[in-house]
Amino acid sequence: MQVIDTIAAQAAGIAAVRRDIHAHPELCFEELRTADLVAQNLADWGIPIHRGLGTTGVVGIVHGRDGGACGRAIGLRADMDALPMQEFNTFDHASRHPGKMHACGHDGHTAMLLAAAQHLAQHRDFDGTVYLIFQPAEEGGGGAREMIKDGLFERFPMEAVFGMHNWPGMAVGQFAVSPGPVMASTSEFKITIRGKGGHAAMPHTGIDPVPIACQMVQSFQTIISRNKKPVDAGVISVTMIHAGEATNVVPDSCELQGTVRTFTLEVLDLIEQRMRKIAQHACAAHDAQCEFEFVRNYPPTVNAPAEAAFARKVMASIVGEANVLAQEPTMGAEDFSYMLQALPGAYCFIANGDGDHRAMGHGGGPCTLHNPSYDFNDALIPLGATYWVRLAHEWLNQPKPREAA
Repeated sequence: MQVIDTIAAQAAGIAAVRRDIHAHPELCFEELRTADLVAQNLADWGIPIHRGLGTTGVVGIVHGRDGGACGRAIGLRADMDALPMQEFNTFDHASRHPGKMHACGHDGHTAMLLAAAQHLAQHRDFDGTVYLIFQPAEEGGGGAREMIKDGLFERFPMEAVFGMHNWPGMAVGQFAVSPGPVMASTSEFKITIRGKGGHAAMPHTGIDPVPIACQMVQSFQTIISRNKKPVDAGVISVTMIHAGEATNVVPDSCELQGTVRTFTLEVLDLIEQRMRKIAQHACAAHDAQCEFEFVRNYPPTVNAPAEAAFARKVMASIVGEANVLAQEPTMGAEDFSYMLQALPGAYCFIANGDGDHRAMGHGGGPCTLHNPSYDFNDALIPLGATYWVRLAHEWLNQPKPREAA
């Protein structure tokens, strides 16, 4: 691996920052301490900062040797927030806040971008500007969307934006990136079936919402198997069914809730339309009333082909072509998708290993994302930071991409 020597030499200090962030997790839009820590480090390295986008976001501005006069610019993004879950690890840097944990590695994402920031500020051996985007509230809060609403790309014009996520199960020293959809959209639905309650021994006197719910759940799966194209991916999961309070009472209502995942908005449109029709008509067929709610959260994360190819080339120069894998799409969701809707760019995975890196005192569970025994692998800090620095250098050294007509 061609890791930058100065980044490797400073990695221990950045790892200490990462562990400090891990010990003090903050949930979406509450990342005050984390934002203060990020801002203080950037300021100490002579990097101008802007705070407040998306409530707790921080943007660092690193001008190259030309002071940014050429007008070229690239954006690098890391998320900062933690998850509302109890950590099982008991090592020294375990969470000090019950019910909050960095179980997705955002502490590590922040650390990798800080390590890159430190190197860029020390050397400034490029022309143009690198914008360092430390984003809040990826875990359900849509922090990327909120930063964009607050004028991120108007205040800090950039040609492209790139993101990175650690990925457990891949061998350390590997990356993965591919063009097209790499993470799914996420939507939630809630359907309330209103019937007419009565005695369970005399069901003919009421309108039982439970059989209607059963019919509805089964019918939803025909959308996947019979309405969408077989080559298009989509998931409908009914994850909650609530009805009744007694064994001898037909309930008045039944509530269904769940999630929908797709890789394209076209499939999402189809699923929402078909679910609404099935729900309404199933209820109408039994003289019940239907209340249908469908909330779209994050859109699919779609890598631009040119930017994904560019990122792959940079990765290969660091770890070798054999260690840059195809990025298998996942039905997980990511709000970096909003940034990729606004600008070209790419979202990649960096391998986190299988958990052997964890310190004594880690929980007994697997080192997987959103697991209470997870911990970010500090060995990734110099590698991830090298990728960020090389990506910025190579991007700003190439001819400026032509703007779409």
